[in-house]
Amino acid sequence: MLRCPQPPSASSGCDPVTFETVLVANRGEIACRILRTLKRLGLRTVAVYSDDDADARHVREADTAIRLGPADPRRSYLDAGAVLAACRLSGAQAVHPGYGFLSENSAFARLLQENGITFIGPGVKALELMGDKIRSKNHVAGYGVPVIPGVAEPGLTDADLTAAAGRVGYPLLIKPSAGGGGKGMQAVNTPGGLPAALASARRIAASAFGDDTLFLERLVPTPRHIEVQVLADTHGNVIHLGERECSLQRRHQKVIEEAPSVLLDEATRGRIGAAACEAARSVEYTGAGTVEFLVSGETPDEFFFMEMNTRLQVEHPVTEMVTGIDLVEWQVRIAAGEQLGLTQEDVRLTGHAVEARVYAEDPAQGFLPTAGTVQLLHEAAGDGVRTDSGLIEGQRVSASYDPMLAKVIAWGPDRRQALARLDAALAETVILGIGTNIEYLRLLLADPDVQAGNLDTTLIERRLPDLHFQAPDDVELAAAALFRLAALQNHGQPAGSPWQRADGWRIGGARPLTVAVTAGGTLHTVELTGTPDAAEVRIDGTGARGAALHVDGSRARLVLDGVVHSLRFSAAANPGSGPQSGPGQALWTSRNGFTAVLELPDRRERLRASLASAERAAGAADPVLRSPMPGTVVSVAVGNGDTVEAGQALLSVEAMKMEHQLTAPVAGTVAMTLRPGDLVKAGQVLATVSPAAAPPQPPAPVGLDPAAEPHT
Repeated sequence: MLRCPQPPSASSGCDPVTFETVLVANRGEIACRILRTLKRLGLRTVAVYSDDDADARHVREADTAIRLGPADPRRSYLDAGAVLAACRLSGAQAVHPGYGFLSENSAFARLLQENGITFIGPGVKALELMGDKIRSKNHVAGYGVPVIPGVAEPGLTDADLTAAAGRVGYPLLIKPSAGGGGKGMQAVNTPGGLPAALASARRIAASAFGDDTLFLERLVPTPRHIEVQVLADTHGNVIHLGERECSLQRRHQKVIEEAPSVLLDEATRGRIGAAACEAARSVEYTGAGTVEFLVSGETPDEFFFMEMNTRLQVEHPVTEMVTGIDLVEWQVRIAAGEQLGLTQEDVRLTGHAVEARVYAEDPAQGFLPTAGTVQLLHEAAGDGVRTDSGLIEGQRVSASYDPMLAKVIAWGPDRRQALARLDAALAETVILGIGTNIEYLRLLLADPDVQAGNLDTTLIERRLPDLHFQAPDDVELAAAALFRLAALQNHGQPAGSPWQRADGWRIGGARPLTVAVTAGGTLHTVELTGTPDAAEVRIDGTGARGAALHVDGSRARLVLDGVVHSLRFSAAANPGSGPQSGPGQALWTSRNGFTAVLELPDRRERLRASLASAERAAGAADPVLRSPMPGTVVSVAVGNGDTVEAGQALLSVEAMKMEHQLTAPVAGTVAMTLRPGDLVKAGQVLATVSPAAAPPQPPAPVGLDPAAEPHT
């Protein structure tokens, strides 16, 4: 919901667009967001989907949905021919590409044009020129737009880049010429790190964009990422809608964005906005686009062109919140040939807006991608709060696509209130069944430098070693045990019936029930006496504490020592649990933005875990390497039967558009049969390393303790 008044010229009272049917060639939250505006404009909507998305939210919300192909995006969302066929089948007269996939593909735009279908985006010229970072950088420099020093020429080999690196100077940045989103970008501090970085950048660029062309740029100290939103129509009118601060990034991926930037004064805002408009004019740009600049925090009046994103940006909602202008609406109207009904003087920035990206990842485990089924969903709303999401309960989150699940956006009359509202909205957001970064986002927002606006693109990486993620505490442990107690009361028995267990424990009896709870890899024991609404608990041998659990749907109130704690929860049955275990073996809880996963193993599961642990020597590493997430093998560094050292790279697995290198857990001989292109599941054995046999020890003399000191 927009939180400040729309200028009259930006309202939906303009002349109706000429399209009747628009196909959205995307998925997830951006597809749902585009559908929302298209429906408000009274247009018929068409969604497309892969097999993994057959029951997705964007499919449900569109008037019509058409299958493109299997989960692999190359055979579905990236298949231009399949999208064109969907247009013909549905009668769509225009295509909105969203972002990612085919949104900046000039060949796709040309294909639509040749078939009489409107591409809701810029023309082919702008897509081709701005889609090539080398050409775009050289092009805008000719129009007086400042650029970062570096080497940007087509067809540079690794040898060419290595030779040029000395002239550019270290530290430097390797960047793919095609694509965006930070994929393939590599920072290099010394000449020794250049060869490996070039190889990795080329491999990722080829995989993500089908083009491994690279170029080099000087790394700007204390850099801040500032981007300017532009709108341009087919009648020669170009305006900007202010800037967005996107400096909070991890691995060149934006995490939190805001508008406007606290770094820029009005004079600099005017200059950088004019430079962005000039860059757009230079390629006869039409529609909504974003010109990205790098600004040194030490000299904020200097800015350098990085690239132009010829599409809608992920972070566009913060601009909408402070201007009251629906960017998707104007993309559609401009594509339909309407004249821009705004002048630069009409644009007003009111208040402050901040956006946080919610990802399917586990920050406590090195931000590994997660996947699973959304068991419980509650999205934040309220005064000044907006959630853009593609989630529904019961949805399976696939490892085939980008890990972004949703965006939580907050507006306030000033930055302080916008940040406070965003933090409260994140605390209210609940996504259970899949790991997310919500707790991490709240930790980041609480950082003193973030609160003060002292930002740069390296801040997140510097802070990571000092972040302390919350662990499940007595609240979660007591709640899990009481959930087990409640499950035992109801499992297979009539309501209110006492159930006699084989070990003599009786519901409501005096003999304690001992519940094993695994949290964060640690096994805890909770002793319970009483009933769920009136119990005594002893956690890991501590003294007795009063506890009560009251459940209402997916909400629960835990009273522990007289303090009331509110939780959301979801329980998933474990197919391997025995009849004495009851349902709810995997329990997810959410409390103030912190999500805990608690496992309630039965006796057999605990026994299996103990036997597996006993098979290894105390403190020894597990020689079996398992995949930490589902994904695709993209490279294999060793062969079956090779001798490897502990920590040596064995293979790389790509999941959710991110590549993860996996290393040997111990030294020895590796057994592995995987090849590039193989699909792997989370927990699947990837390789086994057989440690070298220890050298034989001479036998100890008979009657002498080998550990004792010899007598003299």
